[in-house]
Amino acid sequence: MDLQDQLKNLFPDHVPSEEPEQEEPSSVWLQEEPLICKYEKRKGKPITIIEGYHGADSDFKQLAKELKQLLSVGGSYKNEQIIIQGDYRKEIMEFLQEKGFKTKRVGG
Repeated sequence: MDLQDQLKNLFPDHVPSEEPEQEEPSSVWLQEEPLICKYEKRKGKPITIIEGYHGADSDFKQLAKELKQLLSVGGSYKNEQIIIQGDYRKEIMEFLQEKGFKTKRVGG
């Protein structure tokens, strides 16, 4: 007897719903000006910096969180910049363009 059969025995009147869970659409404000994506080295370690967002800080922080989860790397949000550990310009720019942002690669 599997779990579904046991649940049917416990709750005979229950009808399971077959609705797939949907992700909520991103509520980040999109802007006309492109986001700047640049590469730097600090203390010999590569970092990627995203700047140029003119929306709410909470939106930019949410975007930073999504990027860190997507890339499985560390990073932070400081001084209206998203700092991601490592050189992930290509992946970040693709992600931002899928979200609807315009991007501009600076340097290299």
